[in-house]
Amino acid sequence: MAAPRRAAGGEEGTAGTAGGGQAIVWRNVVLMGLLHLGAVYALSLVPRAHILTLLWAYFCFLMTALGVTAGAHRLWSHRSYKAKLPLRIFLAAANSMAFQNDIYEWSRDHRVHHKYSETDADPHNARRGFFFSHIGWLFVRKHRDVIEKGRKLDFTDLLDDPVVRFQRKYYKSSVVLMCFVIPTVVPWYLWGESLWNAYFLASILRYTISLNVTWLVNSAAHMYGNRPYDKNINPRQNTLVTLGAIGEGFHNYHHTFPFDYSASELGLKFNPTTWFIDFMFWLGLVTDRKQAPKEMIQARKERTGDGSA
Repeated sequence: MAAPRRAAGGEEGTAGTAGGGQAIVWRNVVLMGLLHLGAVYALSLVPRAHILTLLWAYFCFLMTALGVTAGAHRLWSHRSYKAKLPLRIFLAAANSMAFQNDIYEWSRDHRVHHKYSETDADPHNARRGFFFSHIGWLFVRKHRDVIEKGRKLDFTDLLDDPVVRFQRKYYKSSVVLMCFVIPTVVPWYLWGESLWNAYFLASILRYTISLNVTWLVNSAAHMYGNRPYDKNINPRQNTLVTLGAIGEGFHNYHHTFPFDYSASELGLKFNPTTWFIDFMFWLGLVTDRKQAPKEMIQARKERTGDGSA
């Protein structure tokens, strides 16, 4: 999965280099440091905040998560289901609240990640360690293999969607509105929370937590857990990541069957993103949910699984 914006393309250099000759993006190092310091400070405000502000912050977290999991990931990156226009608009707005690059960039990088997983062409190659796959990949320019091999993939389907084009065109404005203004103003206007508390709790703390939850899919879910579907790949089944990332921690399954809209074997109990998609299907806003047949799943377990399930 992806993360906050960095310099486009990644070809230019800066002062300082990291391993493999990748230049360090000092702007991102400083901004991420300040963001996390702000989040730590925000924790001290929790006891003084209105309970409705904390509930609002959690609601914004869930909306943020859906913008990534149901939106950029399962809908636009993998085309694992089809969504009608009202739902696509909602997911694009939620994706702007997530502030993890626009839908086109997020999906582009994610498809490259799947195509070249755990190689230098993988934007957050987990073989380079936990720190790099979690956040370090944002601190350096993209490896040249990411750029060169990414250019070979076809992303025209993404720009065929007018919602993706609109969000990309107005991305900065939509991020300011969805990620910072609305989460801050609602508690102040509706129940009299201070703008200070609302900003640090519903915007800064919520944003920081959502980023790290997303990053854990790239790091922890590629390093820790069992591999019941394919023991020959790095991605794992990780329960803690599943809980935090509302259903995205069944990662060995997902990399084995990336077309499956549930990103997990149906019948597993905790997958809020799948519940959301199923609810949207019930409302008539989702069609063509793709699933891996049970026979295919069982055969793959027997052929390449590690025997843990």
